[in-house]
Amino acid sequence: MADPATLPDTEGLDLVALLDLLKPIPEPEPISMWPATDAWIWLGLAVLGLLGWGAHILWRRWQANAYRRAALAELEAAGEDPAAIAAVLRRTALAAFPRAEVASLVGPDWLAFLDATSSGGFSTELGTLLTRAPYSPQPGSPDLARLARGWVRGHRREDRT
Repeated sequence: MADPATLPDTEGLDLVALLDLLKPIPEPEPISMWPATDAWIWLGLAVLGLLGWGAHILWRRWQANAYRRAALAELEAAGEDPAAIAAVLRRTALAAFPRAEVASLVGPDWLAFLDATSSGGFSTELGTLLTRAPYSPQPGSPDLARLARGWVRGHRREDRT
């Protein structure tokens, strides 16, 4: 408590004068944005490291699928032409799989490879249209173009020993 002798004389003062005698409340120190402990700094660095690692993985996956984006653009340009679709599928398979595994495949073996590396559908009449098209003119098919786009988007490499 304060000593009454040091207090100002407030006798006879009105409310406004009394309010003028009040001292302003001191403002608190600003809150620092820097972490209070070292553990938060290490946690922040770990999160930044994980974000960087994740970005690196996404970048590598995006680069690894560049051949798919190029093949889809070529398929779009090919339209429904079976010969052009067959050429795009062959180039895409050569880019995605070992040459020794893909280059020698023809006819039913080629169609079986396409079926084995995707959800299937090539061992039908559409597939035979695909194998005959480079050698004789064939009418186009929207189903073949859709099947080829599906293979380019979804083919997966599996160990087939």
